[in-house]
Amino acid sequence: MNQRPRIRDYMASKVVTLSPDMEILRAMELLLEMKFSGAPVVDESGRLVGVLSKKDCLKAALNASYHQQWGGNVADYMSMSVETLDANLDLVAAAEQFLASHYRRFPVMEDGRMIGQISRADLLRALVECWR
Repeated sequence: MNQRPRIRDYMASKVVTLSPDMEILRAMELLLEMKFSGAPVVDESGRLVGVLSKKDCLKAALNASYHQQWGGNVADYMSMSVETLDANLDLVAAAEQFLASHYRRFPVMEDGRMIGQISRADLLRALVECWR
């Protein structure tokens, strides 16, 4: 019996990450420049500590409009509750996770470390390729 394809085979392994101490304005500029909906936040040891989404950035922008100035770091606005997927998860199970969630992308983990990221588009491409 053939083993189902795994998300590790279709994830992006080169992922733009943010640091918790990065200025929020710089992080927002980076997300807009790269046309990303969000990015994982990793500490100096490479441990996943959160995710910063455009929705989180809207909170920072709204806060700046109230105070008439930008302030704060990524850590002040990021979501610390992060849903992840295991690198060995098969494509069907990953699709089920996406459908059960509002997230557009998930960090991919192996042995407690982030090794990549998979988006809805990556998964859809993989499913089309595998069952063409």
